[in-house]
Order: sequence, then C-alpha cells, then structure tokens
Amino acid sequence: MAANASSASPTLVRLEGVSMVYGRGAGAVRAIEDVSLTIARGEFIAVVGPSGCGKSSLMKLISGLHPPAAGRLEVEGEPVRGPIKSVGMAFQNSNLLPWRTALENVLLPLEIVEPHRSRMRRERARYRERAQRLLESVGLAGFTDKYPWELSGGMQQRTSICRALVHEPEILMLDEPFGALDAFTREELWCALRDLQAERGVTVMLVTHDLREAVFLADTVYVMSSRPGRIVMRCEVGLPRPRDLEVTYTPQFQEIVHELRRRIGLRQH
Repeated sequence: MAANASSASPTLVRLEGVSMVYGRGAGAVRAIEDVSLTIARGEFIAVVGPSGCGKSSLMKLISGLHPPAAGRLEVEGEPVRGPIKSVGMAFQNSNLLPWRTALENVLLPLEIVEPHRSRMRRERARYRERAQRLLESVGLAGFTDKYPWELSGGMQQRTSICRALVHEPEILMLDEPFGALDAFTREELWCALRDLQAERGVTVMLVTHDLREAVFLADTVYVMSSRPGRIVMRCEVGLPRPRDLEVTYTPQFQEIVHELRRRIGLRQH
C-alpha cells in the first residue's frame, strides 16, 4: 500500500487554531473557527463539507488572499502575510481569455509572475515549449492553437489546470474544478489530474462537494462543519496508488465515502 505523503515528507503548510472573519464590527461574519491542519510537501488533500462551510475561505487563507483573524498560518515555515507566489489556482469556471489560444492562455502566468516575467522576452521559445508539453501531457496535442470557444468544457478545464501549473507552483489549489462537467468527463479529468500530480509531485488542495472525487484523488480528506467552519474529521485514504476508476466500485472505497457522508450529515442537523 502506498504511504501517505504526510508520513514521509516535510510540512509545507501549517495552520494552528486559525480563524477567519469577513467584515468588521456588528456585521462581521465568522467563516472559519479554530482550524488546525498540516499539509506535507507532495501531499494531495481534499476538503469537503456542506455548502457555505468555509471550504473556499480556507483556500483563500492558505494562498494569502485573506488574512486570519486569529491563530498561526505558515507556508514553508514562514508566516503568511499576503498573497504567495508559489500557488497555482483553478476554479469551476475555466476563466480562459477568449482572445487567446489554449497555449497563449497557459503562458499567461509566466507573463505576470517573477522571475518568469523578466525572462519572458528572451526565453519565450523555451516557455512556449514548456506550455506545449504541459498541454500535450493532458491530452491536448493538436488543440494548443484552438481558442476557448473551440474547446469542450473538459478541454477548457484541462487548459485551466495547465495554466495553474505552468509556473511550477509549490501548491496547486483547485476550487470545484470539475463541478460543471458531466460525470464521464469529470472522471476522465480525475485521471488526468491523478497522473499530473504523480508526475510532478506538486502539493494539491482540492475543494469539492463530490465525495467520490475526494476519495479517489486525495491522500487525506478533511470534513468541515457548517459555518463557522471547523475540522470535524480527518480521514487518511488508505487506498493503494496508482488508483484507477475500478477502485470506486470496491467495498473499501464505498465505505470511506459513506463514512464521510455520514459525518457531513450529522453536522447539518
């Protein structure tokens, strides 16, 4: 059985007693309360829970897009004081720029994020080759010069994930990236993401409502309570890797999914 990444790798992200608040004064809303967790370098974690429980807020905290109201938050041993460059993000909507081809969309972070931005003009051919290889690795060979409207929804999401990875971030953050896709395409992209993460060893944080998706992809699944969000369960997924879709029909897989669903249901009543 494959070892969980957290058992062998150094800690990349650490939260200790972290809370998060939107707004100030009487209108303030506490989104997250007293959350403690660690993410090891190279680990794949998933966060699940009822709607509005703070899953996406937790992602904003770790990426430095919103400050904690209390507690300790560190990435690579340093306190997070603002947006961190070593994060790549992809969302439910691919948000591709319609006037740029798939390849040009993937290149976009390299035109913004240092040190790539400074090197872009003189090393553009090398960067284009990197983006090309990345798109080809997710099955988009032959589609790199297509515009978003010429791509299916699944192809657009593959492009979006490549754009999040092209600058080689330490952490890939995925917020419901497959939520708008049909079941067949979603499972196809689970396998593409599985292979990308295994090849690159990138640390991944996935926010999802799909418990099967969480169990298939993650080393560790965290269950959050209703708002204010707290961690009510940490589940290490003891399924060997590499996983294929057949594992989703096994009793062990179904048992984990049912236990996660039970814990989420308990916290909503």
